[in-house]
Amino acid sequence: MTHSRALRVGVDIGGTFTDMAILDDSGIVAVGKTLTTHSEPAAAVERVLRETLVAHRLDPADITTFVHGTTLVTNALIERRGARTALVTTEGFRDVVEMGREHRYELYDLDLELPRPLVPRHLRFGVRERVLADGTVDTPLDTTTVKQLAAELAAAHVQAVAVCFLHSHTNDAHERQAREIIRATAPELRVALSSEVNPEIREYERSSTTLANVYVQQLVETYLEDLRTRLRGLGLRRDPLIMLSNGGVAAIDVARRFPIRMLESGPAGGALGAVAFGRGAQRPNQMAFDMGGTTAKLCMIEGHRPLVTHTFEVDRVYRLRAGSGLPVRAPVIDMIEIGTGGGSIARVDALGLITVGPDSAGSEPGPVGYGRGGTRCTVTDADVVLGYLDPHSFLGGDMTLDATGAAAAVEDQIARRLGISVAEAAWGIHATANESMANAARVHAIERGQDPTRLPLFVSGGNGPLHGPGVASALGSPTMVVPPAAGVLSALGFLSAPMSIDIVRSRHAELHTVDLATAEEIFGAMEREGTEVLCGSGVPEADIVHERTLEMRFVGQGSEIEVPAPALDGDWRAALAEGFAEQYRQRFGTVAPVGVRIEILTWRVASRGPDPQAQLRRDRPATAEAALVGHRDAYFPSAGGYVSTAVYERYRLAVGTAVEGPALVQERESTLVVPPAATCTVGDDGSILVEFTPGETR
Repeated sequence: MTHSRALRVGVDIGGTFTDMAILDDSGIVAVGKTLTTHSEPAAAVERVLRETLVAHRLDPADITTFVHGTTLVTNALIERRGARTALVTTEGFRDVVEMGREHRYELYDLDLELPRPLVPRHLRFGVRERVLADGTVDTPLDTTTVKQLAAELAAAHVQAVAVCFLHSHTNDAHERQAREIIRATAPELRVALSSEVNPEIREYERSSTTLANVYVQQLVETYLEDLRTRLRGLGLRRDPLIMLSNGGVAAIDVARRFPIRMLESGPAGGALGAVAFGRGAQRPNQMAFDMGGTTAKLCMIEGHRPLVTHTFEVDRVYRLRAGSGLPVRAPVIDMIEIGTGGGSIARVDALGLITVGPDSAGSEPGPVGYGRGGTRCTVTDADVVLGYLDPHSFLGGDMTLDATGAAAAVEDQIARRLGISVAEAAWGIHATANESMANAARVHAIERGQDPTRLPLFVSGGNGPLHGPGVASALGSPTMVVPPAAGVLSALGFLSAPMSIDIVRSRHAELHTVDLATAEEIFGAMEREGTEVLCGSGVPEADIVHERTLEMRFVGQGSEIEVPAPALDGDWRAALAEGFAEQYRQRFGTVAPVGVRIEILTWRVASRGPDPQAQLRRDRPATAEAALVGHRDAYFPSAGGYVSTAVYERYRLAVGTAVEGPALVQERESTLVVPPAATCTVGDDGSILVEFTPGETR
């Protein structure tokens, strides 16, 4: 083993690959990548960590931090692999989770398919009780019915119960009373209260979120215990930290209690990695694009911070249609997920056009080129045919791609049907994937008030550097940034995330009625709760900071916007009204006439520990000696087809080295494609900046 040193490990389980990165005080020590084992996700984590530690002669006892993100929660909700769950709610409201908001996300579709609730109607029950909107009790809880119901649910082999009473976000007494009765009657039932999981206004979203949380809780607890056991077996002395969807990490006990906050933990890492590199290179605003084997994601970075939203939809019937999925109220980095990845299946539709995705071959069996039994032509198969991927150096040579099989699949399923060459068919798949991702990214950026033609595109993921130039071209982005270890950037990003927890309370009131004492009482209680959680996770109280925000709207509106809370002094209401007007003006351009009242719906506190001092860089040589490792034919339409293309080993390129396209810059986890009308330069932090020649075809 090498000399003792503090090591920090990040691991991200994706739909196709499980990625890992190891840092010490100097920067990136090692990275690893292996196929995800869907039936036993922790097995892939154990394998990639063990192999990487052995290969680099690292001592597992030196690992001081292990941060983990996973798609387990998302997949469990999509595949409906959670516990047998029941809903207990106020009498007359058991169908709220199926009625939703009665919104038709596709107005003229007569065969519209609506999201299916996690709990069927025969497991949804109403009991007599009523709390009014102001928190006063109108009808006491019918405790006899709750007790009888608990016994019946246990006899019916129900495993989990979500208790969601009307207006419990203002008075949770009935929910807590119901939990005590259920636990006393049927202690084996797992119980979740909406007033603890999501104490916010709006019954449908609160019920949906609470159901989702308790539905996956047992699955997550089992997985995390398995992961902890495997890590201890490898010699790790500390429990893993879990990446949350809000861009922070939490202790394993917090993740077990609120697994719904892990919903988008993997994609959050890519955004955090973009922030870390952007801060060092003075790029406060950028588009963070992450393309893996199953999906692609894009997030807007503004002022060195990713945008965060508090509403997310999972298991959408139509991937890009808001309202077609199950709503979840939890802080999530605001990103668009696009159904295009390396494993996305390509086909010819009824109109004779090439389409890509959203279905994916994943890792089991994977693309045809993986040689694992896959039969459907995918984006990765097309990239092999185009010469962008070297069949003999994929994953550093640990996995050999079947180039002949990939070409045969492209020919049989695409080229022959369209009467074109295999190369043209492969390029059609590649370009279609790029355009699909760019179109979704453009809409996402514009909806958030950003012009993609003025922002650099920061790419990551195993396929990000490969498809990034095409996406940047379609968006009109002036430059593209490729960080070191781009293929495992999500795992790297985990290691730049602080410990954090978000606390939320809905307290509806018009702004002019809220005095300083009330505001301080509400915020103070939330900050104490956040401090307690973080201190319990090992963060010193002196290092904790709190960010206060409020969700506000004009009286009469149906939606609200989030506004930073000013200092609580004598002029705080005037300052808050001014901040609301500015936020409103930025989004909608016009502020309502003077005299329209403003109201507060929800109070939020984000409690965070200090940022880790993570050095996301890799040692580089003083010269570019032997960086050029060969040539291979790669397809570039602007150059007339296949051309002999220089292939460079990324980590032999010295800082300041410039490479003219066409070129391929490869590392173990990904390959950067530099098109003919581009130049790439190695920056001081190890990132490669790709600049496109204006007016030329890329």
